[in-house]
Amino acid sequence: MDRTTHTPTTDQSRPLPHVVVVGGGIAGLAAAARLRGVVGGGARARVTVLEASPRFGGKLMSGEVGGVGVDLGAESVLARRPEAITLAQAVGLADALQPPTTAKASIWTRGALRPMPTGHLMGVPGDLDALAASGVVSPEGLARAAEDATLPRTEVGADVAVGEYVAARLGREIVDRLVEPLLGGVYAGHADAISLAAAVPQLLAIAQRERSVIEGVHAALATAAQNPNPAPVFTGIDGGIGRLPGAVADACRAAGAELRTDTPVASLRRTAESWTVTTEGGEELAADAVVLAVPATVAARLLAELAPGAAAELGGIEYAGMALVTLAYHRAELGPLPGSGFLAPPVDGRAIKASTFSSNKWGWLDKAAPESFVLRTSLGRQAEEAVLDLDDAELVARSRADLREAAGITATPYATAVTRWHAGLPQYPVGHPERVARVESALAALPGLALCGAAYHGVGIPACIADGWRAATAVTAGEVSPDLVSGTK
Repeated sequence: MDRTTHTPTTDQSRPLPHVVVVGGGIAGLAAAARLRGVVGGGARARVTVLEASPRFGGKLMSGEVGGVGVDLGAESVLARRPEAITLAQAVGLADALQPPTTAKASIWTRGALRPMPTGHLMGVPGDLDALAASGVVSPEGLARAAEDATLPRTEVGADVAVGEYVAARLGREIVDRLVEPLLGGVYAGHADAISLAAAVPQLLAIAQRERSVIEGVHAALATAAQNPNPAPVFTGIDGGIGRLPGAVADACRAAGAELRTDTPVASLRRTAESWTVTTEGGEELAADAVVLAVPATVAARLLAELAPGAAAELGGIEYAGMALVTLAYHRAELGPLPGSGFLAPPVDGRAIKASTFSSNKWGWLDKAAPESFVLRTSLGRQAEEAVLDLDDAELVARSRADLREAAGITATPYATAVTRWHAGLPQYPVGHPERVARVESALAALPGLALCGAAYHGVGIPACIADGWRAATAVTAGEVSPDLVSGTK
């Protein structure tokens, strides 16, 4: 039985097609919002969203720790891409958008919290004086990085591992103490495996064009600084980024979409002109098109018979797991904490990979809970997911031990929470763009089907939203206006 809501069109002779969106993370919700005209103009389809879990939002999730509302997943969006801002404004959150405070981050390395050096691109320095002043790398590491000025240009083809390229130009210490923790904060992966083309395309362009990578980064940053009205690099939402999926879901419902949770999909079947989506409960939904906004592993299962080649490629996409430990303290029991938090390079062997001093970073949180201080740590990355099997008490204990050593925090938190994100972040190894291109080429033979999500064209929230909009466009053969999709990866 098809339980979708029929929304009449202004042209009754041409009813809107029915699109089933499988997956209610931010990419799937963005696709639904585009299809129902929440963003980008009028409705172009009837929409049913099927989410397997009890809630919408995927890796965007809010919760309470010690009576304080916090993000338990992603906490900010890249504001220099327009998609997340556009979507938030469209669903009534324009006034809630807030950039972080001016508090600066540090790197916990070589036995101390050291200021994040200015003038870098994903850890690749454009200013050796600023790098020297930070103390992040040793004098030997600085000397090795300075050799970049005399080295011949490194020949780089279509792709190379980020760590491999940077180590060849600037030395291993730049990779270990700067690139690795910054890149790991985005992908929870390893710099020696992550694709330069997929993860840092700006750096690939510099590598292919410039002899000196440091001079190239410096020039790129100088050009960006000439913008007379630079937007904040990142922004958050008053009350947490976890508010965004709920607001999008509400807007989609108000626009006539049907959204269901606790509805996993068992199979897809293609007929001559349409699709049948079968839920694990045995319900069959007829659809003119399908958007798969699910992890690559789930897409591989659903496409195993329809497109075995694409399914094999999708099944090869690996994911990394991580745990977030949120700690709430009585502010009076803490001394002043510097900045917005710190990164911990894996080379130093610490348990945690990063800590965010959330009450310093987000003005809305400081205002909402002035007597409390909330911070969080992250543990685990690709091939190191065994940490997720530790019980909550052990993860809290390991976090507190590192916080004591790094920042002198000896107080006892009055509340804690552990959030585990199993298979949380897809990995982008060398060759990832080519893999995605092969998948999309193979699926071109299945009209009315599109994929979207973090596994393909970017793991950030704006990239996932843009991918949802692209999928909506693909299955309805419409056009996305230029102000909706920047085209930036």
